[in-house]
Amino acid sequence: MIYTVTLNPSIDYVINLEKLNENCINVVNSNDVYIGGKGINVSKILSEHGIKSKTLGFISGFTGKFVEESLNNDNILTDFISVENNFSRINIKMKIGETETEINGLGPRISDSHVQLLNSKIDAISDSDIIVLSGSIPNSLSDNFYEDIIERIKSKNIKVIVDARKNLLLNVLKYKPFLIKPNNHEVMEIFNLSDPTIEDLIECGKKLKKMGAINVLISMGKDGAILINEFNEIYLSNIPNGVLKNSVGSGDSMVAGFIAGYLKTNDYTQALKLGAASGSATAFSDNLGKISLINLLVNQIQIKKL
Repeated sequence: MIYTVTLNPSIDYVINLEKLNENCINVVNSNDVYIGGKGINVSKILSEHGIKSKTLGFISGFTGKFVEESLNNDNILTDFISVENNFSRINIKMKIGETETEINGLGPRISDSHVQLLNSKIDAISDSDIIVLSGSIPNSLSDNFYEDIIERIKSKNIKVIVDARKNLLLNVLKYKPFLIKPNNHEVMEIFNLSDPTIEDLIECGKKLKKMGAINVLISMGKDGAILINEFNEIYLSNIPNGVLKNSVGSGDSMVAGFIAGYLKTNDYTQALKLGAASGSATAFSDNLGKISLINLLVNQIQIKKL
């Protein structure tokens, strides 16, 4: 089983405006509601690939109930901890002309008793399972929360995948995660770079491997992705032609596609290819990509060994 952890799920309210006028009423051109959260996005794209997963995390109130029901309606397994007297966050994503602005909510406060309930579910994960830790940690939890999770399962043969920023990522490298997936901006933040070349990013990826990561996947937006695998082989993927519609969830989709490709073929180049196609499908869609588009794009992905 694949477990995805989303500590702070959300309802994403996406609105489109030609222009935002202050101090008056604005009427949107269109609006949509989606279920948000990086781990949830991974589960959704895994489902597109026909792979089951179970989402873990915390939900609260009427918004949390909506998150859970929506996922269940999509035949995605859930095992959330319910937090009382609050509500899961609502994020507002405004697309104004050619710009995108996000306003993210806080979410519920997580108590020690809620953490213990989640820990019991983490402890039940079996050998040969996969766990995906992605996204930020709520303010009410400690910054070493991901470390605590991995510490609980380190004696088991569980593949750990981490997609998180800076210290959240760096602090888990000592546990030798199977895969980490920073994007180029996150790599720049970690290594204090301003305008890195692909060669610079490759060197940073090598450093992250030396720090403990087994495989390093660096997404670079329109420039494709870099994979440095466990055998120290370096691969570069392109991105197919398409019109960018959506910048949210592309990296999560790449993670899910990579997992799907690896499970189906046990081949890193095929995993990278399917990961790049999945990420691109989301970037070219209004929401997360669908398998029909992923299958169309995968034939346009070229993998180059460096």
